[in-house]
Amino acid sequence: MKPASRKTKGFTLVEVIAASVILCGAVMIVGTIATRALIGTRLNRRYEAAAALADKQLSLIHYVGIDAVSELGELEGEIEEAGDTYHWQVETEYQEIDNLYLVTATVSWVEANRPYSLSVDTMFDGTTVADLAVSTGSGQE
Repeated sequence: MKPASRKTKGFTLVEVIAASVILCGAVMIVGTIATRALIGTRLNRRYEAAAALADKQLSLIHYVGIDAVSELGELEGEIEEAGDTYHWQVETEYQEIDNLYLVTATVSWVEANRPYSLSVDTMFDGTTVADLAVSTGSGQE
């Protein structure tokens, strides 16, 4: 007599374990990539907020006038925006060329116990927008 041959349907235990290991590895890799992308997005938002704060400070200096700001010396402060705290600092340095000032605005913050900062340098010529508006307004009478 011939032994009865069995036709098995389905997967063996080894195949199921191998497929599970591959699937778990793929899920872990995708999770790691997604986590790093979210961390990078949050950090980019913080850099954008810091750049906007530096731009705001430089615009204020441009309007008030570099001469008035340079008399005050170094300016600094803290601002809280969307639950995040930023420290800003503005330094001015007279260049002795055509009444030019080098202005450095630095914004710093701490994210996950790691310090970050953004510095912006620009030059101002010592004239103010407010003075220009007054001088052009009085000349039209």
